Amino acid sequence: MVGDATSASIIATMVVLSVTFDYLQEHRAEMAAEKLRKSVALTVTVRRDGIDQEMPAENLVPGDVIGLSAGSLVPADGLVLSATDLFIQQAALTGESFPAEKHADAIPNEDALDCAANAVFMGSSVLSGIGSVLIVKTGEHTQLGMVGDIISEDHPPTAFDEGIRRFGYLILRITLSLVLFVLLANGLANRQWLESFLFSLALAVGLTPELLPMVVTVTLSRGALRLAKHGVIVKRLSAMQNLGAMDTLCTDKTGTLTEANISLACHVDITGQDNGHVLELAYLNSRFEAGVHTPLEDAILAHESMDITEWNKLDEVPFDFQRRRLSVLLRHSDDNFLIVKGAPEDMLAHCGCYEGTGSQEIPWSDESLALARQTLNRLSEAGHRVLGVAWKKVPIDTVDATIADENDLIFAGYAAFLDPPKKDAGEAIRNLSSRGIAVKILTGDSELVAQHVCKELGVSVTGMLMGNQIAKLDDHALLLQVESANLFCRVSPIQKNRLILALQKRGHVVGFMADGINDAPALHSADVSISVDTAVDVAKASADLIMLKHDLSMLEFGVTEGRRTFANIRKYIMMGTSSNFGNMFSMAGAALFLPFLPMLPTQVLLNNILYDLSETVIPLDEVDAVEIATPQHWDIKLLRNFMMVLGPVSSLFDFATFYLLLTVLKADESLFQTGWFIESLATQILVIFVIRTRGNPFLSRPHPALWLAAISILLAAAAIPFSPLAELFGFTALPWRYFLALVILVSLYLAMAQVVKACFYRSRLAPERI
Repeated sequence: MVGDATSASIIATMVVLSVTFDYLQEHRAEMAAEKLRKSVALTVTVRRDGIDQEMPAENLVPGDVIGLSAGSLVPADGLVLSATDLFIQQAALTGESFPAEKHADAIPNEDALDCAANAVFMGSSVLSGIGSVLIVKTGEHTQLGMVGDIISEDHPPTAFDEGIRRFGYLILRITLSLVLFVLLANGLANRQWLESFLFSLALAVGLTPELLPMVVTVTLSRGALRLAKHGVIVKRLSAMQNLGAMDTLCTDKTGTLTEANISLACHVDITGQDNGHVLELAYLNSRFEAGVHTPLEDAILAHESMDITEWNKLDEVPFDFQRRRLSVLLRHSDDNFLIVKGAPEDMLAHCGCYEGTGSQEIPWSDESLALARQTLNRLSEAGHRVLGVAWKKVPIDTVDATIADENDLIFAGYAAFLDPPKKDAGEAIRNLSSRGIAVKILTGDSELVAQHVCKELGVSVTGMLMGNQIAKLDDHALLLQVESANLFCRVSPIQKNRLILALQKRGHVVGFMADGINDAPALHSADVSISVDTAVDVAKASADLIMLKHDLSMLEFGVTEGRRTFANIRKYIMMGTSSNFGNMFSMAGAALFLPFLPMLPTQVLLNNILYDLSETVIPLDEVDAVEIATPQHWDIKLLRNFMMVLGPVSSLFDFATFYLLLTVLKADESLFQTGWFIESLATQILVIFVIRTRGNPFLSRPHPALWLAAISILLAAAAIPFSPLAELFGFTALPWRYFLALVILVSLYLAMAQVVKACFYRSRLAPERI
């Protein structure tokens, strides 16, 4: 607009180069992260052309036929073609907390979703049973898609997201203040407003860490790629930082602290004697269950094979965490039997008598009930997981089973299981504890079994809460109890979610590791949700990280990588803000007394882009051991104080350079701008090696790429005034005396920066939680 085509071309070129480089780096990082996410994406079994094939759920089209089973997420809207005890949890759409049973031949009598008994909807999940579904609608055409803006729940902003946002506001305030000050000062000094305005804009660019989005994305994606090599897939990149900030880990017992190699140890009556009828009843219940088999049921079926040809299934009442039992209605010859297994205490409460010798039905007495509980306690204290098994005959015309039928049962006995503790789980817990992470065990098992496992692993129990105790506590009371306890027994999925929310309200960054059907709410609430590759679809869909192996030691590596990732991002911010603030403050100050601009707008932009290029390898850099020893948290006060303390040190040596140029070298406008361009870039780049570590920079080795980038950029910048580009940018050749003085000044600056940095970290300015 003002006819300065040369400057316009230079600025446009540098902007295009900067944006292109930023885009390419971010795009590569995001593509790498997307590839990792796809490796654990939801897949479905689809029948096409009469052939079953596995494919990503996103490739479904109307007309496909898919199979559903317990634990599956429903990937699209469809009509039920066949169903066996198919119970669907569709609370996200209907608000109904209880699961809905689906039938192939049901016709809805109303338009309401919860009355559509022959249809399933995207976003719901299979609680139990199996079925086949004809896909009718996909994507945005589904019920979920049409109301997605209303019912979809994105993850709330993480501490990392909030930290970046608050940092952005801090930089915005400082930039606006400094730019307005420079613009006003130059205007009052009767300088050209246009030139002063362009210089102010260049200052704003210089102060802004515009590569921050790229550095964040690249650093997080590199961390995710490193984790993938160790068997941990990151689905949500920002979870990497939360992993580094995590100070509390809630985990289940089975598979994490134990081998998950469960075997049936014994099947006994209430006296503790082996009983074959207990095994038969447990086998029949497990064999005819339509839901996904738990490891306990797999152990029952693997223990011994039985002939079931004379047994036929009529109905099922699926397991839920309120009842904690499962019933199947079977027909054998001319009799119908209801066979029930579940949590032993609940089973005892629903039985009116017990099975004696020869299947004799004997009413409970105080002595027999006490004996049954003694046997249960003895099994639990020995580390056995225990199921109660019961049965009763029902009328021959009974074809449907209900919860009401689960009363007046005949108690047969106990099925007891062994799940040996993992040899390295105790060490992994101690390692996590030594790094500032409190491990809390949340289990549905009895307190006796959980305490036995903790004892075997050498994990001390500092406090214990039972599920029935948690149920009696309001949220405020739970806040007081949740901190001291590290063992929570007989807890339901809803209680797990309450515990996680309570820990978060106490200021903790909470990780939750689970793989169950009903763990999705707690996984969604946790700051870091972790599941395993063998988990059900619902759990994997809710998780931020997927572990290919159920092993706490893998999580320990993930914590290290998360802290390293966060440390490198914070390192970039501290480098950029302190050195940029110092140099831009110097420019603002110089503009007040110099008869010319201390640096042309194009020179400021060139300085900025060269500095940014030297910073692009920060994601590769190593970090000090102290940075990964404890959980890492955002602290805007620390960043602001560091910038305010170290920035003026940079300005002090900038003003020393001004004195050198004006009084010793008698510099004119071009020589002054060239000399300060080289000095400001050298101090910005070299101070990286001081700021990147809290300790002695000579004892902390940077990544070779950081040295290479710094030296290359400095040599290139020093060569520009002697190249054909000098005239284009308004540079002039510098005398050799300048470079000798520059070496001395920069050395003194780096030494003083190290002293000030050391004093800063020792002073009260640095908060304890960094």
